[in-house]
Amino acid sequence: MEVWVLFTIAAAFFQNLRNMIQKSLNASLSAGGAAYTRFAFAFPLSVLYWLALNQTVGQDLTWGLKFWVFVLVGGTCQVAASVFLLRAFTYRSFAVSTVLSKTETLQAALFTIIILAEPVSTAGAIALAISFVGVCFVSLAKMRGRPNEFLVSLVQPAALYSLGTGATLGIAAVCYRGAALSLGGDGALYQAATTLMVVLGVQTVQMAAYLRVVEPGQLTKVWQARGKAGLTGLSAMLASVGWFTAMAMENVAHVRVVGQVELVFTFLASIFFFRERIVRAEVAGTVLIVIGVAVLLLY
Repeated sequence: MEVWVLFTIAAAFFQNLRNMIQKSLNASLSAGGAAYTRFAFAFPLSVLYWLALNQTVGQDLTWGLKFWVFVLVGGTCQVAASVFLLRAFTYRSFAVSTVLSKTETLQAALFTIIILAEPVSTAGAIALAISFVGVCFVSLAKMRGRPNEFLVSLVQPAALYSLGTGATLGIAAVCYRGAALSLGGDGALYQAATTLMVVLGVQTVQMAAYLRVVEPGQLTKVWQARGKAGLTGLSAMLASVGWFTAMAMENVAHVRVVGQVELVFTFLASIFFFRERIVRAEVAGTVLIVIGVAVLLLY
């Protein structure tokens, strides 16, 4: 199994763990405050990680204009994605918001071609289609209401915000790969660590400014919840190391396809930790995701 696949699976696992821990913060923090913990508490850890690599595999990198443009655009897009998704959910169209936000993988493939001029392999395109259908099954499995209500929600503002979420996440992922590659050097691990550290620094400043202006008092509450917030930051940091390293090694679209095993981890957590009732559509969707990943890796 290729190294980038292992990093991607690890990233998906820790991202699912981060989401589980972050849920416990929702009682004391706003959605923006909870999101801020992912950046603020992960940033110092990313600095320590970078310093450790700098002492062992450090090398001369090219911190040019291209790198900074990719970092600023990517970091800002990821923050914007969080805002878009929160806006989408305020319209109470959870099902359509979830599904359309998951178009991130499809849009990442498109932006990979446009921005980096990297084509998606035939196996990658087939895997992308299969796994996306699986994601739709899982996302819609517990949708309440009739199918026509879902169709109506497609023309609501939530749909636009959700597509915006997928687009900004897709652009962010492509920009992170572009930033890492623009640094030059021989090792993807060090390139990825450098990009991650700078991106988290930018996002921490952006989110702190946002909370200070829009949600006064949240920064204090984040500090008061620093115990759980620290665990969120740690899991977010480990997930980000996996994502950034994998994307520095491999086409973003391929990484995002394999990364959808996160939903498999979510499915397992629902069964073994939360004792939630599982419906057939979730099982079918999970199987399709696994098939999609298998197609990409085997062909």
